[in-house]
Amino acid sequence: MCDGGTLQLILPNSGKPGYENCMMISVTQWPAVFNRSTAKYFKHSLCFDVSSSKLLIDFLVTENMSILLISKTRNMEPFRDALLNHDNNLDVEIWPDIKSKDRVNFAVAWNQPKEQFSSYPNLQVVSSLGAGADHLLKDPSIPKEVKLTRLVAPKLSEQMCDYVVMSALNMIRQFASYTRQQIRADWKPHSQYQKENLMVGIMGLGELGTNVAKRLTANGFKVSGWAKSKKSIPSVITYPEDQLDPFLADTNILVCLLPLTAETEGILNLDLFKKLANPGFLINVARGEHLVEEDLIYALDMNLIKRSTLDVFETEPLPESHPFWSREKISITPHIASVTHPDEIAGLILDNYKRMLSKQELINQVDRQRGY
Repeated sequence: MCDGGTLQLILPNSGKPGYENCMMISVTQWPAVFNRSTAKYFKHSLCFDVSSSKLLIDFLVTENMSILLISKTRNMEPFRDALLNHDNNLDVEIWPDIKSKDRVNFAVAWNQPKEQFSSYPNLQVVSSLGAGADHLLKDPSIPKEVKLTRLVAPKLSEQMCDYVVMSALNMIRQFASYTRQQIRADWKPHSQYQKENLMVGIMGLGELGTNVAKRLTANGFKVSGWAKSKKSIPSVITYPEDQLDPFLADTNILVCLLPLTAETEGILNLDLFKKLANPGFLINVARGEHLVEEDLIYALDMNLIKRSTLDVFETEPLPESHPFWSREKISITPHIASVTHPDEIAGLILDNYKRMLSKQELINQVDRQRGY
């Protein structure tokens, strides 16, 4: 309740700083004005700014603004439907069917077409559809003043944990060999590696990396991690950025969960593979650009790497002629280690959309300088 029972509404064309295209109206009869029909018309409440005894509530009429979903490779209709299930008053558009680019102030993008965003004059935020944001950071059409965010949903993390644990177990139990033998009806047991004799080393200890480390330790693996700064994770040995070599020397199963930046592009190369403990294995679930592909082939041929599981590739889909397909020591999955589920992330998208409208701090905002 404002002093004197006054409710302040922000409507189009006011001239108020920050609301140059709005006009201000003060209403003194709160109960008469603020009811279900009014709240439904003013679709998005901006902020409840509580200081001392005053409460100011601003409402923005958003009839003319829209959320854009844009991707060359993903079907965005389920994401639109999920957003509308959360709030059927939203105006959600899917590229390329856009009524007016002037109306778009928030976009959600995954593998978007090139040179798109410079033509949206009122764009304020672009959200990645997943945990990675390199496709946004590399897009020169996104103006510098536009904020970038990414989505880290609980199920994304859970799926990633499952994938890495499954991949590590497949490696030490040699299930890929048994799969090939089944095709030939070949009954041939293999020796297996013991968890206690191997170290799983995780490159990248952000939210996903930390959760993967915890899941691996819960499954009996010895785990270490390498990150820009030294982290503290129960039962996990951690190394700061300047101790990459000691980290590698103690690592058998290398898991890449790094963000893709100028510093990390091509980090999975022959020089790095030579520094791994023997036997060495590779799991890449970060980005295809982290890996120098010809170096992995050489490392496999020289037995520096016993086996590799790859979920991400420099070119996706992986071309049929790519040499990885014919390599028995490489297990390939089509970028499915963790997949965004529309119903789960719709709430996260809508939360940041409302935060944008209310000029609040965004969740998982990307630092352009750091690259993640």
